[in-house]
Amino acid sequence: MRLTIADFVKTARSGEHLPLVTCYDHSSALIAERAGLHWILVGDSLGQVMLGHPDTIPVTIDDMVSHAASVVRGAPSALVIADLPFLTYASPEQAVASARRVMQESAVQAVKLEGGAPIIDAVRHLVELGVPVMGHLGFTPQSANQIGVRVQGRSVEAAAQLIRDAEALAKAGAFAIVLELVPAELAAAITDRVSVPTIGIGAGAGCSGQVQVWHDLLGFSQEPPFRHAGRFAEAGRAIEQGLTAYAAAVRDGSFPTAANAVSIDVETVAAAIALAERG
Repeated sequence: MRLTIADFVKTARSGEHLPLVTCYDHSSALIAERAGLHWILVGDSLGQVMLGHPDTIPVTIDDMVSHAASVVRGAPSALVIADLPFLTYASPEQAVASARRVMQESAVQAVKLEGGAPIIDAVRHLVELGVPVMGHLGFTPQSANQIGVRVQGRSVEAAAQLIRDAEALAKAGAFAIVLELVPAELAAAITDRVSVPTIGIGAGAGCSGQVQVWHDLLGFSQEPPFRHAGRFAEAGRAIEQGLTAYAAAVRDGSFPTAANAVSIDVETVAAAIALAERG
């Protein structure tokens, strides 16, 4: 049975820290499910790690639907949340249309929207219509061209605005809020002040849970990991070694072996050749 928003909130309120991970395809979702990761985010970061874009801006609703649907099929017991892409929720009406497509066509259970005051009306409208919404504050990748890739909330004014935005999102009905690249002390203060769970990424240990990008977490990227990224495996290196070994085995003839093939008797082959030659 698939977990729900109520399960998510109940787990957070019990004091258990929530581990979230991004997934982008069926295979990774299968692995996450076997690993007992019950909360999965299909992030628009797929634009970079799966599609090769420089940022999240080119990601479309079609992209999100395709990837999210494959994750939902691969993780039948997880709560799956999908990002709404750049400029697909600029008004409450557009947010409804975008959420409808993503949720109906992929079967995710919730959507995530980036931003504070400018999207509060959209969040409130979605929640009133029965759409579970996760908020996202701090560094918001869809705004990277405007704010840069850097820690948010360092000044008194900026920190106060993050607090106000978090409180407004909770009041509007968001069931949780991602805090990305926010100073640890500020993230902990926000977590204490708001009535909903917070999920940190580069926001310290004082949040209700953490989310990490699959490729950073498991060592798929060639670049050095971000400071806020936890590295728990070097799967990319292991895969590279496996592919190198496979290529070498094909080149030197050691693969495939007889055990990798199906055999028939030579008489059958000879008879087939004769039949083919007779036309």
